[in-house]
Formats: sequence, C-alpha cells, structure tokens
Amino acid sequence: MTSFISHTSVDCADAYTLCRWWQAVLDYVEDSDDPNEPGHEECMIFSRDRTHRLLFIEVPESKQVKNRIHFDLRPVEGSRDAELVRLIELGATTVDDRRNPDGTGWAVLADPEGNEFCILRSKAEVAAGPT
Repeated sequence: MTSFISHTSVDCADAYTLCRWWQAVLDYVEDSDDPNEPGHEECMIFSRDRTHRLLFIEVPESKQVKNRIHFDLRPVEGSRDAELVRLIELGATTVDDRRNPDGTGWAVLADPEGNEFCILRSKAEVAAGPT
C-alpha cells in the first residue's frame, strides 16, 4: 500500500490574492464549478492537465522563518533569466542570487507573502550546458 500527494497546501494571509498570483506564475486554472472569490478562506488552483493542485489556506499566523519545503520552478519556454524578470514584474522579490558566471545556478525568490521558491534554468539551457 502507498499514498499519493492529493495537493500541496500553502498557508497564507489572503488565500484569494495569493492563489491568483500563483495562478499567473504557473498558468494554472480554477475549477469553473467552484470558482475562487475574494474573501474565500480556501482557494484551489489546478495545473491545466489537472495532475497537480495547489490549495491556499488562510491562517492567523504570519510567516516566521525560512520554508522547510519550497517550489523549484523551471521555465516551460525561454530562459531562467527571462522568467526571473517576469516573476519580479509579477511581484516576486529576490531573496538570494545563486546564478554563476558560467550560466549555471538558480535564483531564490519570495512570493508576495514571503514564501521562498527557486527559479532554475530551462530544460533547453540545461541541455546546452554551461555557457
């Protein structure tokens, strides 16, 4: 007997606003039969193929320390650096820049509520190797 991950839950102060932010980052969708609305204490979004779900749950506590689990994002198209610019324009902040002069490495960002995540090189960049 085994288990599978039903969804990933993210504690937050504003479930609706944060789910909308991640929806834009990941190009996820909501359930048209149960749409997310301002004021909802729980909001769920889905990958377009419905294989992954993110559930945002409002909690009274604010974020205190570094996440124990975080997302590592890889651009579907384009480069890590172009995606980094897009995410910052959406409201992410840079926490740590671990990009190397040879093009390898990653950047650590935070979403609007301070949850850390990383942006990695695209599969094409990895296949091309260091610059």
